[in-house]
Amino acid sequence: MEKNPSGFKEFLRKRLVGLKRKPHMIPLVMLAIAFLYYSLNLTQVSNTTARIQGPGMGLAGFATMLFSILSLVCFLNAFPHRKKVNIPMLVLMLLMTGVVLFCDIYYGGRITAAITRAENAIDPTGNNAFIANAARMLHVHIALLAIGLALVALLPVYSKLLRRINTNIQVEENADMGKIDISGEDA
Repeated sequence: MEKNPSGFKEFLRKRLVGLKRKPHMIPLVMLAIAFLYYSLNLTQVSNTTARIQGPGMGLAGFATMLFSILSLVCFLNAFPHRKKVNIPMLVLMLLMTGVVLFCDIYYGGRITAAITRAENAIDPTGNNAFIANAARMLHVHIALLAIGLALVALLPVYSKLLRRINTNIQVEENADMGKIDISGEDA
């Protein structure tokens, strides 16, 4: 008799079965990572806003946090359990993520303008190293959001590929179904 799979292989098989049932969890995790990355580096953004005080920088940081949270909520509502995709919520999520990308690009432009202006330019080293860190963090956040949006766009493609993966467990007793007597006569 063949032993049932256990341990790490069974853990991976169960996770793969879960992904086959809910492939939308892949882009959700990516967008959640992008949100966490931005929110855990929010101190650098706040310090940069306080130091540069460019027009609309505080509003851009606030809009990024607000629309990041709301886009995650819209994403969860776009893929309800055992129902078809809610297209209006998906479109709303994409629009909100686009606003977040715009705010990141705008904020990065304000940082660049403050560093490169002709008079009273801000040096992003020494005590102002958080400005350079915030600029790098914005570039990484934009990349993470772009990856998340690409995963959302490619969801129909890789969900079909995930369904093709065989996650069945082979059990020895079920191999010879022809030997089972189903005539109903007692021997």
